[in-house]
Amino acid sequence: MADSSSPLRNTSFLALLSSRFLAAIATQVQAVAVGWHIYDIARDPMALGYVGLAVFIPMALATLPAGDMVDRYSRRTMLAVGGTMQCITAASMLALTLMNVQILWPYYAALVFMGIGRALGGPAYQALVPQIVPEAQLGRAVAMTSSAFQSATIAGPAVGGLIYLAGPDITFALCFAFYAVSVSVLALVRGPFPKPVITPGIGAVGRLVAGMNYVRSNPVVLGALSLDMMAVLLGGATALLPIFARDVLHTGPEGLGMLRAAPAVGAVAVGLILGRWPLQQRTGFYLFSCVGLFGLATIGFGLSGNFVFSLFCLLVMGASDMISMYVRQTLVQLATPDAMRGRVSAVNVLFIGASNELGEFESGVTAAWFGVVPAAVLGGIGTIVVVGLWAWMFPALRTVDRLTDVKPVLPDEPDAVPQKA
Repeated sequence: MADSSSPLRNTSFLALLSSRFLAAIATQVQAVAVGWHIYDIARDPMALGYVGLAVFIPMALATLPAGDMVDRYSRRTMLAVGGTMQCITAASMLALTLMNVQILWPYYAALVFMGIGRALGGPAYQALVPQIVPEAQLGRAVAMTSSAFQSATIAGPAVGGLIYLAGPDITFALCFAFYAVSVSVLALVRGPFPKPVITPGIGAVGRLVAGMNYVRSNPVVLGALSLDMMAVLLGGATALLPIFARDVLHTGPEGLGMLRAAPAVGAVAVGLILGRWPLQQRTGFYLFSCVGLFGLATIGFGLSGNFVFSLFCLLVMGASDMISMYVRQTLVQLATPDAMRGRVSAVNVLFIGASNELGEFESGVTAAWFGVVPAAVLGGIGTIVVVGLWAWMFPALRTVDRLTDVKPVLPDEPDAVPQKA
């Protein structure tokens, strides 16, 4: 039962949460369908690698400009445009499968729209939440939206696999319907929204530079974003799960499915707890502690030869990552002026998107060099080292007490430090 202080009593937030969940389910289902269909055509693992590249390159190129657009125009509209791009991807995939196209480049071209949609939707979504949720409820709102996304991560692949049995055309048609409904639901997200603050005489490049300079000059924002980025970059053991499942834990596809779901299960469980009982104090301490715990759990997973203990380590990794993500996203939103939230959120999306992709690459390289177990252990050790370095380099972040203590720093203030409420 939602209480009076719950964001769930806010119709606009509930609509936004529903939209995010539907889009996330569609994305997970579509990822399964795209992978199966492309591999059916090519029978080449590299063809699947190009799938990620087709999404990542346009996302990486468009994210920062998209952040500027989010700050200049309606964030709800930008989110709807991003969702429409995803609709175009699903519709294109449906058309290609119905026409039985057997060459790959049209599929990759369709995925470019997915990358652009993610570039627009990520910053727009993150910057829109603080506009419709009161500051006192922001932490709970972040936990709820993260839980919704993780729930989709758990259910989506299984649902996608079952639907794909009916055929790729049915699967892509359903994805299109989910994306379309997610865009339509945004009409229920109501304002009034503050008008964008546009400084005259500053061009697009100047605005982008201002956003990046704000991140660079504010130790709370820079520390939170870079800590998470480094943890994901170094602790990417989940990319090695197929190898661990087969060669280390000696389990089959069903075991791999359980291993893949375990981090999301841990994240959802903790997200539900945070949605009900948000952190009240010592949030900087919890941020660093949970990233350190993520590193320890990664080491434990790497050294484990027991399936049950490996599941436990992955659950801990997901749970600790949820707490650090909850603190990071809330801190970044509270420490950023509304006029810059689109650009700062774009930097956040770019940091995390790049670290996910590069983290998988790093894990693959170290596994090839040293072996899969040393790769996971070294990644966990590296994460713990980063926690110690960042705790020393960013004392303003380490000593944050209440989340609501953090206030935006005006651009003309020389020292970007948390301001007490």
